[in-house]
Amino acid sequence: MKLNTYLSFNGDTRQAFEYYAQHLGGKILAMMTFGETPACESLPDSKDLIMHGMIDIGGHLVMGTDATPDHPYEGVKGAHVVIDTQDPAEADKLFAALADGGQVVLPIQETFWAKRYGILVDRFGVPWMVNCAASQ
Repeated sequence: MKLNTYLSFNGDTRQAFEYYAQHLGGKILAMMTFGETPACESLPDSKDLIMHGMIDIGGHLVMGTDATPDHPYEGVKGAHVVIDTQDPAEADKLFAALADGGQVVLPIQETFWAKRYGILVDRFGVPWMVNCAASQ
C-alpha cells in the first residue's frame, strides 16, 4: 500500500508545485490543464487551470488541482503536510522557505520531542509541520 497527498489550490497549483520543486528538491511529473482534457467542454472558463498536477518530493507523491467555479476553493482544513528530517539545519532551511510569504503558526524551535519543530501555512494556503526528531 502507498499513501499519497492530494491538495486543492485556489488557481495556483502550477506556481505552488514550481515553488516546491525549487525549495523542497521535488520533480514535477505532471501538469495537465482542464483545457488539455475533455473536461474543457463543460468548464470552458477553467481551461487554463490545472486539472491534475503531480510532484515527487523525496519519493513521496504530492498531487494537486485548481478549484473551479463549480467546486470553489475552501482552503485546506483539518490536515497538515509533514516534513520529517534528521538534520536541524535542513529543518530550519525548509521551514524558512515554506514560511516565506505565508503565515507562521508556531515558530520552528526545540521541543521536548524534537530538535526542531514548527507549524506554518505557506503562501498557497497549505498547512505544514516541519519536524526534526530528537536522537533516540
